[in-house]
Amino acid sequence: MASPRDLLLLLLLGQPWAGAATHTTEADAVEAVVCGGTACYTAHWGRLSAAEAQGLCSQNGGNLATVKSEEEARFIQRALAQLLKSRAPLAARMGKFWVGLQREKGKCLDPELPLKGFSWVGGGEDTEYANWHREMKSSCVSRRCVGLLLDLSQTPHPDRLPKWSEGPCGSLGNPGSNTEGFVCKFSFKGMCQPLALGGPGQVNYSTPFRATASSLDAVPFGSLASVACEAGAENQGYELLCREKVTEVFDWGISGPLCINPELGCTFNNGGCEQDCFEGGAGSFRCGCPPGFRLRDDLVSCISRNPCSSSPCKGKATCISRPYEDSYTCHCPRGYQLNASQQGCVDVDECQDTPCAQDCVNTAGGFLCECWPGYMPGGPGEEACVDVDECALDPAPCAQSCTNTAGSFYCSCQPGYVLSGEDATQCEDKDECADPMGSPCPGLCSNVQGSFHCGCLVGSQLAPDGLSCVQDPVSTVSLAGLLPEDQQDGKKGGMVLPTTISPTIPDTARGSESFSTGTLSTGRSSLTSDIPTTSAHPEVSSPKGSPGLETRQGTPLSKAAAGHSKPMEEDSVAAPSEDGEDGQRLLLFYILGTVVAISLLLALALGLLVCRKRRAKREMKEKKPQNAADSYAWVPEPAESQENQYSPTPGSDC
Repeated sequence: MASPRDLLLLLLLGQPWAGAATHTTEADAVEAVVCGGTACYTAHWGRLSAAEAQGLCSQNGGNLATVKSEEEARFIQRALAQLLKSRAPLAARMGKFWVGLQREKGKCLDPELPLKGFSWVGGGEDTEYANWHREMKSSCVSRRCVGLLLDLSQTPHPDRLPKWSEGPCGSLGNPGSNTEGFVCKFSFKGMCQPLALGGPGQVNYSTPFRATASSLDAVPFGSLASVACEAGAENQGYELLCREKVTEVFDWGISGPLCINPELGCTFNNGGCEQDCFEGGAGSFRCGCPPGFRLRDDLVSCISRNPCSSSPCKGKATCISRPYEDSYTCHCPRGYQLNASQQGCVDVDECQDTPCAQDCVNTAGGFLCECWPGYMPGGPGEEACVDVDECALDPAPCAQSCTNTAGSFYCSCQPGYVLSGEDATQCEDKDECADPMGSPCPGLCSNVQGSFHCGCLVGSQLAPDGLSCVQDPVSTVSLAGLLPEDQQDGKKGGMVLPTTISPTIPDTARGSESFSTGTLSTGRSSLTSDIPTTSAHPEVSSPKGSPGLETRQGTPLSKAAAGHSKPMEEDSVAAPSEDGEDGQRLLLFYILGTVVAISLLLALALGLLVCRKRRAKREMKEKKPQNAADSYAWVPEPAESQENQYSPTPGSDC
């Protein structure tokens, strides 16, 4: 058994353009046809889905109608008005008639475009004209179709064109709410003028899309006209075909009004003439035109002697008639060219010819030349675009150094600084002492703005390169004159003393002995006590009679010199960080060691002084003159059997 849809299609194919409703009636078989320009529009009743409506239109060579312009919208409105007149007045409600604007599943709404992401089923590019009923919801999950909203209880008003409403496209048996019909469009290469009857008769037009009508404003190419004249006419009937006489010229192949009745002459339908009808003898007549017009080849209609009087050129195009000819040409202003129809103008994209030195911006009827960023238009007699020297601007874009380049610039910093900021135009100090690749100084390092200072521990001094440290030959105090002779052979280790104090040892009766920085033999391994010096220490001269002692200032280095620093010796003492806890502890250790060493030195010197004074007093007592008691005989002390090992030996001071 055939499906309901197949039965519906068979019913429609058996009856030309029968109404597409599932319950066909005599009223449903009535259709509306309107032709104009190069297309015809047909309106139909039928509660079908958009896909079913498109199928019926395409079976006869058409598609669901497009509404690409206001002119096209008025043709469709006239077809819908004819369709409403074919039925008795309906209750006040809104009906929807499908047109060929659809959006496929998966394609989303684009509110920035006039068609909102929809496209025409018949193809062709998008257009700017739109007449949406209201804002639509964004949806991408289903296919959406557009219909024209119409109040079924009223005849459409010429000034109120039907609004566009989008919604579900419907399906077989479920066309969607308020769906009442659809509108088809059929395009043709040209049109014939409708036939003019000079007497009583009837004309029926059969179009290529299987629609029939007795009255059309324009008859499409390929249509068949059947003319039946009433009694009294010179000819009783005609069968005529709209054909192309010459390129883009279409007619019926016959001239003069049809169904002429000599008894009626010009009294019936103005003799079938478009303008003037002139009576002749014996019931004859002919058509004429007012001044400035002439008859067409059909001897019925009139055309202006100036072909431009009908304004055949559109938009910006200007009509220019050819002398002594019935033809014209359309001319476009500068920056435009004729379109495919040769009656309108489209913009010329001059930028395709690269007329500008840098950027070109196409405009309606012209173009603009612009410069790239970093350039500006040149003056008269100069190049089109010249470089902008950003470094000469006030204020300058860079914090320190600026270098201009073609179309741009770049910033750089002085030695000891690095670029900073989001746009790399600022400079900040570089802390060389915190360099993760290693400190530039093998000893102490102190960062300053734009540079750094290297320092050395006590007992060392900066080398000429300003980075490394070398042993200071005058950084120790010699105690050779203060030690016993058996301890001055250098066989025992000495102790390096700090150089911050130069004590002055007074001369004794036996003569003064030298006290200078050097090595003190203590019978232990050599101990070196070093104190770091900084650039803030001034030079300190020793008192008279003692070698000069000084704290040397670290030589400040430029950033460029940092690259020539020598690696720190393995046995050198690492410089403590100024802020580091370990460095503070190490510095405190050095200070305490120095204080202890100085205290030992002072105690030793004091002990030596006391011993020398005691020896001096003893010698003075031995040199006193003998008194009366000296003549007395003293009983000698008995000799000790063993020498006291703790008594001082001759020549000893203590």
